[in-house]
Amino acid sequence: MTTTTGLPARQGPGFAETVALIAALMGLTALAIDTMLPALPAIGDSFGLAEANELQLVVFAYMVGFGIAQVVYGPLSDVWGRRPLVIAGLVILIVGAVVSAMATGFAGLLIARVLQGIGAAAARVIAVSIVRDRYAGREMARVMSFTMMVFMIVPVLAPTFGGLLLALAGWRSIFATMAALSVAVGLWFFIRMPETLHPEFRRALSVRSILDAARICVTNREAVGYSLAIGLLFAMLMGFIGSAEQILGSDGYRLGALFPAAFAAVAITGGIAAFVNSRLVRGWGMRRLSHGSHVIHTGLAAVFLAAAYLWNGLPPLWLFILMMVAMQFFFSIAISNYNALALDPLGEVAGTASSLIGAFTTLVGTVGGAVIGQAFDGTIVPLTTGYFGLSVLTLGIVFWTERGRLFQPHYQPAVAASAE
Repeated sequence: MTTTTGLPARQGPGFAETVALIAALMGLTALAIDTMLPALPAIGDSFGLAEANELQLVVFAYMVGFGIAQVVYGPLSDVWGRRPLVIAGLVILIVGAVVSAMATGFAGLLIARVLQGIGAAAARVIAVSIVRDRYAGREMARVMSFTMMVFMIVPVLAPTFGGLLLALAGWRSIFATMAALSVAVGLWFFIRMPETLHPEFRRALSVRSILDAARICVTNREAVGYSLAIGLLFAMLMGFIGSAEQILGSDGYRLGALFPAAFAAVAITGGIAAFVNSRLVRGWGMRRLSHGSHVIHTGLAAVFLAAAYLWNGLPPLWLFILMMVAMQFFFSIAISNYNALALDPLGEVAGTASSLIGAFTTLVGTVGGAVIGQAFDGTIVPLTTGYFGLSVLTLGIVFWTERGRLFQPHYQPAVAASAE
């Protein structure tokens, strides 16, 4: 029996359990962000913060550690294998969560959040490498789509879960629960997932080998172009997540306790889109789906920006939710396929490729998202401006990446069944 990469299959979890386990590893990242959103005002009160926009740093500090650490984990996983790096990262994540729960000052909390991000980076980047080890082409896109579908459940439920913990035991209990869940996922991974790095792809531990792998990544037009596209699209999402509590909960629409429900309405759309993508990607192809979705997203972003100005910065809540849901749907289809397109030609250096792409896209998204979030002025104008500008810019980058040939697969399925 062989995998879609043409290499011998390894004993381990089946398709459904693989999807669930990879989604759980990746879900720890979203859990560490989204459970905190309802607690941000309480954290501000606890540490006596006067400026509400400072609270966004609880999200962005985590993302900085998450982005930088990915550069380390990927190359090391190509040398030592996937399992030891995932386990080490989860230990760091658990320590960061415990320190966060015990923080006595805001600066200490931010440092602990960076530590959490450093640990979570292992689960995120190596989870993608494990998928690439076992699958390729459209089959890899299908696995990632199912994974993203399960993964997207976390942002839907996390704010409500965080709000419940906040009400029952205070904001520190949220971090304690993160630590407990990380222990559970770590044990599951340790027991069920074997080493997936193929012996012929194992690389020597040397600066030259890492630089050679990096050279393969940065000289591949598709990898570079789609990585930049992912980063800029991710900046939109981070801009929304960073300011979501202020827009919906406390300053803009002032929903208060109803904030998790409004946030969930937007987040659940990503899961629906991932499911739709998993059903269509084999027949339609990654490029046709992602490029078409991106064009639609750009048009919606233009309408959203116009609505923001038409209603003096705060259109009706129903319109805001409707526009965010529509854009999130097409955003999720585009970015899911862009991830697969960026990584697909880099199977021989999957660990390094995943880490470099992950680090680059995370840092671009974090910086861009922070710019959007810190511009929050009580209206959605900064958010809608960021969405439209970045969507147009990213579409231009995709156009360059494909040399002007949008919507067209590079290979016919009859010729190369595993290729796009």
